[in-house]
Amino acid sequence: MASRTPGTLHVTPATLQDWALVRDWAAAEGWNPGLSDAPAFFAQDPEGFFLGRIDGEPVSAVSVVNYSDRYAFLGFYLVRPDQRGRGHGLATWRAGLAHAGGRTVGLDGVPDQQDNYRRSGFALAHRTARYVGEVGGGVPAPDVVPAARVDPAVLAAYDGTCHHADRPRFLAPWLTTPGHRALARVVDGRLTGYGVVRPAEDEARVGPLFADTPADAAALLDGLAAEARAFGSPRIAVDMPEANRSAAALALERGLEPTFETARMYTGEVRPVARERVFGVTTLELG
Repeated sequence: MASRTPGTLHVTPATLQDWALVRDWAAAEGWNPGLSDAPAFFAQDPEGFFLGRIDGEPVSAVSVVNYSDRYAFLGFYLVRPDQRGRGHGLATWRAGLAHAGGRTVGLDGVPDQQDNYRRSGFALAHRTARYVGEVGGGVPAPDVVPAARVDPAVLAAYDGTCHHADRPRFLAPWLTTPGHRALARVVDGRLTGYGVVRPAEDEARVGPLFADTPADAAALLDGLAAEARAFGSPRIAVDMPEANRSAAALALERGLEPTFETARMYTGEVRPVARERVFGVTTLELG
């Protein structure tokens, strides 16, 4: 085997242990990553995470997680600040995208990078705004219950109406990872929505927040905020797509304020979702 040229970037798959460093990089960028997200991320596609190294030292990262034979999602596109402007990001990007093969790829990127993403074949679908703040301490509705009380198959089927691919490998650990709190609303025996909140670097992050109606979403958001307060996070953050206008209205009603935007973009066609149910995306890192 030929030796590697010193000073050359080499992009290789990353391990779950490697990803702790990338989470720290994301935190330094102000992305507010969840504290315990990685096990669920790797459960979906353990081969979808990549590190660029120079002489063994990590300098860049990207994830391209395959959800199905038609859909993948790109995230964690990062280059260490002292290594930027040297082409390492583009090389890492290309290596990650190769993992998706012929799948449509989605991403959530900052708007000022849209032109760069367009050059790689991505087209704008809609924008998403992160809303942050403290939701008052009301009493959660009695029909908001732990998601563990809902038949997992029923919950997974509901999730599938709100995401571009079924994702049971991701969903099971996302609902049960220590620190994650998952709630569902069940009205007259029927599931009308569910959501998850988990501790993060700053505000607790809510995601997903999927619900039949604004009233269902409001009941779940109040319950999730109460869960966040219980683990010591009075403030929450939720990423709400502009495609559902009721989402922003709910955020403002609950006293949350918009902080920054991302642009949801795709390289091709995606499976339709029930947009009116998506009040909060699961995570900007994995869609």
